[in-house]
Amino acid sequence: MIAMIAAVARNRAIGYKNKLIYWLPNDLKRFKQLTTGHTILMGLNTYRSLPKGALPNRRNCVLTTSVRQLPGCECFATWQEFQDSCQPDEQIYIIGGASIYRQFIGKADRLCLTEVCDTPAEADTFFPDYSDWKEVWREDHEPDEKHQQAYAFVDYEREAER
Repeated sequence: MIAMIAAVARNRAIGYKNKLIYWLPNDLKRFKQLTTGHTILMGLNTYRSLPKGALPNRRNCVLTTSVRQLPGCECFATWQEFQDSCQPDEQIYIIGGASIYRQFIGKADRLCLTEVCDTPAEADTFFPDYSDWKEVWREDHEPDEKHQQAYAFVDYEREAER
């Protein structure tokens, strides 16, 4: 199964100047819980935005044509090269950035989103439109001492072809 995971604002904003817009500790916990023990795929800019490089306890894969080696990661020039390296039952999480999401949303089976009840003043990176996906699970959260905005964990699956 291939899932995409991201925190998105009401306008689908996900970043500004190669940084996440929102600092949501519960979103980070959910990200870790879902992706640990699985494969994560990201673009080079997303890899470079990680504070400590490759994420522990995951197979870190980077899609890039400009770099062939990164500490703790496997690098692939194409989706096909990456896919050929995967086992049939491998759980893959695509973790960004925007161009990776745009290119491969058609290959995803599931979206694991944190929808933030906010529209940021500044954003330069957006998640692709997912209005044709079907919501299959939701968990709402109100603001608290660690989270300035209300947010919801929402999982989507692709609408069945008619």
